[in-house]
Amino acid sequence: MKRRMEWMLAIAVATGTPLTVANAAQHTPPPPPAAAAQQENKPAPYDNQMARLSEILGAVQYLRTLCPATGSEEWRKSMSDLLAADTANEPNRRQRMTAAFNRGYRSFAAVHTACTPAAIAAEEKYRIEGATLAQEIASRFGN
Repeated sequence: MKRRMEWMLAIAVATGTPLTVANAAQHTPPPPPAAAAQQENKPAPYDNQMARLSEILGAVQYLRTLCPATGSEEWRKSMSDLLAADTANEPNRRQRMTAAFNRGYRSFAAVHTACTPAAIAAEEKYRIEGATLAQEIASRFGN
């Protein structure tokens, strides 16, 4: 399931299309309780990359709010959908990914208070980095 999620996320980030809960949920069977408890103690091998991607999604969410751009502006929803699908029974991982998203959002809110050329350039840079990172996660951990 997690592999399918990364693949779906890579497409969503690369195309600027928000990932929907409906897409993620239709392929998400709940793990047995014992498996969920075991997974809780074991981080996914791609957690560092997912944390960075979460941070990028937070930064892009803020920058897209500050400087409306063409394309999807539902980065917060994309993050929520990602968390629902990838960390459903793992509250500690969910908390770490949420904190990374919020860190990305707040770091840009502290620096950019108006839509400037620098803010527009940062949004584009982070969006490209997020798409690249999502594709790397999907290609490395997706099969």
